[in-house]
Amino acid sequence: MKAQLIDGGMIDLKQETIDALRKRLTGPLLLPGDIGYDEARRIWNAMIDRRPALIARCASTGDVVEAVGFARKHNLLVSVRGGGHNIAGNAVCDDGLMIDLSLMKGVQVDPNTHRATVEPGCTLADFDKAAQVHGLATPLGINSTTGVAGLTLGGGFGWLSRKYGMTIDNLLSAEVVTADGRRVRASDTENRELFWGVRGGGGNFGIVTSFEFRLHPVGPEVLCGLIVFPFDQAKSVLTRFARFTETMPDELTVWMVARKAPPLPFLPESVHGKEMVALALFYTGDPAEGEKLIEPLRGFGTALGEHIGMQPYTAWQQAFDPLLTPGARNYWKSHNFSRLSGGAIDAIIEYAGMLPSPQTEIFIGTIGGQTARVAPEAMAYSSRDAQYVMNVHCRWESAAEDERCIAWACEFFVKTKPFASSGAYINFLTRDETDRIAFAYGATYNRLVELKSKYDPSNLFRMNQNIKPAPDQR
Repeated sequence: MKAQLIDGGMIDLKQETIDALRKRLTGPLLLPGDIGYDEARRIWNAMIDRRPALIARCASTGDVVEAVGFARKHNLLVSVRGGGHNIAGNAVCDDGLMIDLSLMKGVQVDPNTHRATVEPGCTLADFDKAAQVHGLATPLGINSTTGVAGLTLGGGFGWLSRKYGMTIDNLLSAEVVTADGRRVRASDTENRELFWGVRGGGGNFGIVTSFEFRLHPVGPEVLCGLIVFPFDQAKSVLTRFARFTETMPDELTVWMVARKAPPLPFLPESVHGKEMVALALFYTGDPAEGEKLIEPLRGFGTALGEHIGMQPYTAWQQAFDPLLTPGARNYWKSHNFSRLSGGAIDAIIEYAGMLPSPQTEIFIGTIGGQTARVAPEAMAYSSRDAQYVMNVHCRWESAAEDERCIAWACEFFVKTKPFASSGAYINFLTRDETDRIAFAYGATYNRLVELKSKYDPSNLFRMNQNIKPAPDQR
């Protein structure tokens, strides 16, 4: 079998070599043509269609050690799959070894210490379900099919972040398989530099096979929901949203979404498919107090409809899943903002008025709060001045639409760039944005290069938003 080397060349792997690896793994080793191969290589973004030479479906940390050792011995190109949700598609490589962690889905929750140990194949839904049995949660994303591993390694934020910080702010330790095959624990007391790096540095320094998180009392029911306004009121809604979110308490989170209205049951059928502006809100605290705090939002315009009330936290975490199902073609562009200026708002309204597809949306996630109280140099993720993260989420169905949709997203990105702040959210970078990696990390980038040179000098883990080792290490 032909397989790709890390330097781009090819190697002929003998059958006995492949069979020997298969015997050492407790999980299956898949080759092209095997049952399950195409399913294992299929990920969320349908624009990614790559065919690994081998897929090691790891069932344990020991399997990960074996797979890393095999890749290192044969100098193979490696990709690592957790949930397979990352926009850039780095989970899958062509002709190399794909190390698939999606079978490793264990979650252990200690309700007494408020800690959880989570394996890297878990999705947000897996984690939330186990933690909410005890009325606990940690800040995660907003789509329950997202993988915990990739979300965490890039920083992670969601509805709980203003109150409890980024996902990485709640990471207590990690078990890491390094490029040389060692199995090490990283925390504030062990391998502290590695722990600093995995909190935002992506998969550059090794494969995390276990995450330990701090948990917080949440729910099980929370006050949350949507208020939807007509698009012709966008200027008023966005301007007031920008000012309101500058002073709202940490317990309250309000996001803005501009898109064509899906067929939500609380909206008149006449507005389905037409442009709209929605405020998505979440409150962690006393519901009566939350109702008082969200009342001003209703005055931002004349709403088309709303759906606000108490519902299970797990249900709210899955509320947007129907809009983010796998199988569509996706392309994103993202900016951080320390403040939403009038210029940024005008650009958002302009481009929201010419969306290239019914599924495309622009969302502004408000963070700030506790996320901004951590020093920028405390861990690899350094964008602590970001009060808002904008994701231009372009989504469509056929390859024939690629050029038009991508062009729209890129034009909007350029139009809003003058109003953006420093840094970028690494999880939102697409595969063609390698020129933004150093910018995304900002002041921590040089330290990350040093760490990469120490832990992965040959750049074995390069299928990611890659931090290249120093030239004399490669």
